[in-house]
Amino acid sequence: MPGASINTTHNPTDRTRWRLRVDEGKQTWHYLSEEESKADPQTDIEKYWLNLKLDAPELPKAKTALEAAGNGFEFFKRLQNEEGFWSGEYGGPMFLIPGLVIAYYVTGVKLPEGWSQEIIQYLFNKADEEDGGWGLHIEGHSTVFRTALNYIVLRLLGVDAEHPVCIKARGTLHKLGGATGAPSWGKFWMAALGVYEWEGMNPVPPELWLLPHIIPFHPARYWCHTRNVYIPMSYLYGRRATHPLTDLTRKLREELYTQPYDTIPWYKQRNNICKADEYYPHSRLLDFLNGGLVLAEKVTDRLGIRSRALKAAYAQVKYEDENTHYLDIGPVNKTMNMLSTFYEEGKDSEAFKRHVENNIDFMWMSGGGMMMNGTNGSQLWDTALLIQGLIESGLANEPQNHEAMKKGLMFLDNCQIRKDPPFMKEGWRDRTLGAWPFSNKWQGYTVSDCTSEGLKAVLLLQGKLSFTEKRVSDERLNQAVDIVLDLQNSNGGFASYESVRGPQWLELINPAEVFGNIMIEYTYPECSTACVLGLTYFREQRPDYRRDEIDATIERAVKYILDVQRADGSWYGSWAICFTYATMFACESLNSVGLSYSNSEAHRYVEHENSQVVQTSWALMALMAAKCPDHEAIKRGIRLLMARQKPDGQWQQEAIEGIFNHSCSISYPNYKHIFTIWALGRYAKIYGDDL
Repeated sequence: MPGASINTTHNPTDRTRWRLRVDEGKQTWHYLSEEESKADPQTDIEKYWLNLKLDAPELPKAKTALEAAGNGFEFFKRLQNEEGFWSGEYGGPMFLIPGLVIAYYVTGVKLPEGWSQEIIQYLFNKADEEDGGWGLHIEGHSTVFRTALNYIVLRLLGVDAEHPVCIKARGTLHKLGGATGAPSWGKFWMAALGVYEWEGMNPVPPELWLLPHIIPFHPARYWCHTRNVYIPMSYLYGRRATHPLTDLTRKLREELYTQPYDTIPWYKQRNNICKADEYYPHSRLLDFLNGGLVLAEKVTDRLGIRSRALKAAYAQVKYEDENTHYLDIGPVNKTMNMLSTFYEEGKDSEAFKRHVENNIDFMWMSGGGMMMNGTNGSQLWDTALLIQGLIESGLANEPQNHEAMKKGLMFLDNCQIRKDPPFMKEGWRDRTLGAWPFSNKWQGYTVSDCTSEGLKAVLLLQGKLSFTEKRVSDERLNQAVDIVLDLQNSNGGFASYESVRGPQWLELINPAEVFGNIMIEYTYPECSTACVLGLTYFREQRPDYRRDEIDATIERAVKYILDVQRADGSWYGSWAICFTYATMFACESLNSVGLSYSNSEAHRYVEHENSQVVQTSWALMALMAAKCPDHEAIKRGIRLLMARQKPDGQWQQEAIEGIFNHSCSISYPNYKHIFTIWALGRYAKIYGDDL
């Protein structure tokens, strides 16, 4: 497993000089000069995330579940910022930083002060203790994909090839067969850097953007994360955008492979994927199509269509950039779009400068170094969930918590998206007017469950608390409901960002090798539950708005949730680990419409070696929502949460909580406070002080 101890052979920055700034939902870390840092003392928020000494007072030991929940929020309240949201890490994937560092190296832009040292520190800390490699995520086994690219990062940032960390990582990479066995995304980044040949990569033709939309495999039908990665990838592949060789990249050509670079038969490497990396093998159909695309690559220039295709692909890059204020949907396409802009518009263009300026939104500092978040944060998601737990428990009504609730409503008000994307039709985007995002309004993507959780939180804050003013108008609440209603699919379920656009057989041409179910949108019990609850809460307060449609939507969604329940009583979760998470959501929605399912306590899943407060909280919330008659089982879980609580009210970080695309884990460190407080509060509401 990855190590947690800091490697003393590398000097990180002075952690007391880092400051976390917030600006209209953005959260960015800055390394100050010594003089600036002395004039600007660190807050509890910064000290907490940097693992510096936090002078949180010891609280009276909790004797009841409600007291434990109150102590938990007394601590967590210290981490709410002046804009009303809770900042937080959203890290874990180990394939994000390389794209950033390679893009900076290729474009010749210098990393901001402090970044290099702390990125090195993070990679040192996350290297596998036994073999020195890196996995797909921080708890994963070593792979060629991550070991090759993170090794490249260390070398680009100035770590010597003979440094012990590099020696160990290089040894593991060679044991795995060398960098030729990297999956396609790894091959792409190495080719862009100039340490791999484009001939060794399966084609990513930009000509796909010239096809008529009516065909079922048009890329606009892909899942939005997938299509937004392959848009800039196709542009860069199409023009064979390769950085000129330098002394360092010449050395990397020697270090990454198990044979001399010039002797590698590159055409044979297209489908060479190390077994340690291969989560989703190619289908025969994909291999056949790739073979045809290789032949097509030889004639595209002769047909005169490559230049048109590059223009079409880059137009989509621009639509994505403009629709998201140059933040883009995530860090993978963000760095690819930045590189595309460099080649198309130049280093001095305003578009390129905006890309460079906004990279900071994805960077997160921790006590173990600097990582790149999976998005530009989870601000809306975390805040909306916490508020619901506080209101259900009654803690929101405590006078000492009134200000925190008012600030939370202020953030929810400011975070709602107030307009549609400027290039909605051209960029194949759905409406966003009235939606709530996962992070902040600037990123600008509708997310079904985030819109619903934001809607629920606002309805509760404005409808259940006497001390809050009405900040979100009825018209804006209606707009949020309109968004949710539009997102329901034909099977009754709700997907994540958009309705399902493409046929499921498109998974047969999934080229990524390391992820599953990424080609199209899918419906999920978690998203569907959030939408059911959002509409249910809204129906209670505004029973006359689109009532028949809301009733029918809820009915279809509940049927979908029941239909996807597994034989053992559980639901499969796709956005956190895993059965406990989805089952909690499913039980919440069924309870909201008067259904109880006590058989949901029967799960079949891979057991972690240690119990987890987050997983326990999810299970407890599911059991209580399902009205499980085994009160003693629930009591035991509540006692565990209370026993794990620290004297200052907080809970310590345990195993990673989230997951996406079936194979990659991702961190939600705020969950250990959000869901423990919520579970304890729910218990107190149902059972009182009985422990």
